[in-house]
Amino acid sequence: MVSLKDISVRCGVSVATVSKALNGHKDVSEATRERLLKAAKEMGYFPNSQARALKTNKTLNLGVMFSDEAGSGLTHEFFAKVLNSFKIEAEAAGYDITFINKNVGRQKMSTYEHCKYRNVDGVVIACTDFSTQDVYEVINGDIPVVTIDHIFDCRTAIMSNNEKGIEELVNYVADMGHRRIAYIQGNRSAVADRRLAGFCKACMNRGIEVSPELLLAGDYHNPEKTYELTKELIAMNDRPTCIFMPDDYSSMGGLGAIKDSGLSVPNDISVVGYDGIAYSQLLSPKLTTYLQDTAEIGTEAAKKLISLIENPQTTFTEVVTVDGRLIEGASVKKII
Repeated sequence: MVSLKDISVRCGVSVATVSKALNGHKDVSEATRERLLKAAKEMGYFPNSQARALKTNKTLNLGVMFSDEAGSGLTHEFFAKVLNSFKIEAEAAGYDITFINKNVGRQKMSTYEHCKYRNVDGVVIACTDFSTQDVYEVINGDIPVVTIDHIFDCRTAIMSNNEKGIEELVNYVADMGHRRIAYIQGNRSAVADRRLAGFCKACMNRGIEVSPELLLAGDYHNPEKTYELTKELIAMNDRPTCIFMPDDYSSMGGLGAIKDSGLSVPNDISVVGYDGIAYSQLLSPKLTTYLQDTAEIGTEAAKKLISLIENPQTTFTEVVTVDGRLIEGASVKKII
C-alpha cells in the first residue's frame, strides 16, 4: 500500500507537505499541489480511513438500523426506496453506509455496541420496533440519530404525512358516494395509530359513522392476513362498499379474497391501498392509493443526519413532515 512517505520520497518534499496538498490546505502552492496529486494518482495512493478517523475523529460512515417483523427486508419496496435515496444523498456528501446488527462474527453485542464498534458518525433508524431496548439504547446514547416514521422527543424525525394521506383517501372515497367504509389497520405502531386517527377524524368531518365492526386489526406487508380479514368483511350481511387496505402490498390479499368470493373490484366492492408502490399500478384495475414521497424522505433523513454530525451546534432537533399525493387508480366505484 502506497503511503504519504512514499509520495514524499518520490517528489522530494516532506510528508507534511504531501498531507497538506492531498487535504486541500491553502499553504501549499497550486503547482506543488498538482504535482503531488498527480504523483499520488500514478502511484495508486488511497487515503487510509482508519488513519483519517484518528486525525479527524470522523469515519464518514453512517449506520442504518433496519428490520421489519414480516422479514421482507430490502424487498419491502417503500423502505428500499427510502434507503436508496438516503444512500444516494449520503454518498454525494462523501459518506458510506453500514447496516447495523447485533452480531460481529460470533460475538454477540447490542446494536448500540455495534455502532460503537463500527465507529459510525451517525445512525438512521427505519422500519423497526421502536419500543425495543436496543432502540432506546441507541436513542439515549451519544451518537447522532435520525428516525424515519417515529418520533422521539430528543431526536430528529422524518415523517410521511400519514394523517393527510388518509384524509385525502377518505375524502376521495366519500366524494364517490361511499358511506359504509371498512378499515384494516396495520400492526400497532406510531404510523398505524396516526393513520387510524386520521381515518376516524376524516370520517367524522364528512359525517360518516365509523362502525367498530368495520375496524379490523391486521398487519402491514401481510397479504395472507389481509385475505382473511377481507373475507370476514365481505361475508357480512351489510358488507362495506369500500375497504381500506393496510398498504398496497397487503391489498393483493384483499383483492384475492374478493375475487375468490365471486365478486369484482370495483363493481361489487371498492378498494384503496397506501404507499403507491409501482406494483399497485400494474394491477387490474389499477389501485387507488396514496403515493409516499420515498425520495424526499430518504434525502431529508441523510441531510438532517449529516447536519447533526457536521454542525451540531447549529442543528436543532425537529420533526420534518413530507407530503405525498393521491393516485386515483380505478379501484373505487362511484355510487351516487
